[in-house]
Amino acid sequence: MNALIGISNRIDWLNAKIGVAVGWLILLTTVVSAYNAVMRKAFDISSNGMLEIQWYLFGAVFLLGAAYTLQQNAHVRIDLISDRFSEKTRAWVDIVGHVFFTLPLIGFVIVHGWDFAYQSFVVNEYSPDSGGLIRWPAKALIVLGFTLLGIQVFSELIKKFATLRSAHTVK
Repeated sequence: MNALIGISNRIDWLNAKIGVAVGWLILLTTVVSAYNAVMRKAFDISSNGMLEIQWYLFGAVFLLGAAYTLQQNAHVRIDLISDRFSEKTRAWVDIVGHVFFTLPLIGFVIVHGWDFAYQSFVVNEYSPDSGGLIRWPAKALIVLGFTLLGIQVFSELIKKFATLRSAHTVK
């Protein structure tokens, strides 16, 4: 179990570093958004490329930040119910949820997202809008984000099983 905890710690470290970096993308997204608004309202100038950069950054924040959100236990949860459970019961609820719901969804998105991004890369897909950006990097972020989320789920499962193991040995 110690080796698995070591792996979990490395996964947590990686996603924490990415999570902090993604925090800076929020600032960058805000600056790009403000720039777009000022240029459009004050000077009647608009750029499809700048609008798409704004959308790509916004997507990157959520896709790359999801694993960190899970790690920090900041995702949506029904605390009114889960707070009444014992630590062991909460661990089992999380294990069942991750194994039967989260991991299958992640697997589906990675498999189909890979094809989605790869086909975009192969044809060198660009936005159909004038001045628009290349599309495959944004599509590849889907795969990267869900991959990071998948390895974070693995880390969370390790920690939940460690919780169950320690609860079992205490009795």
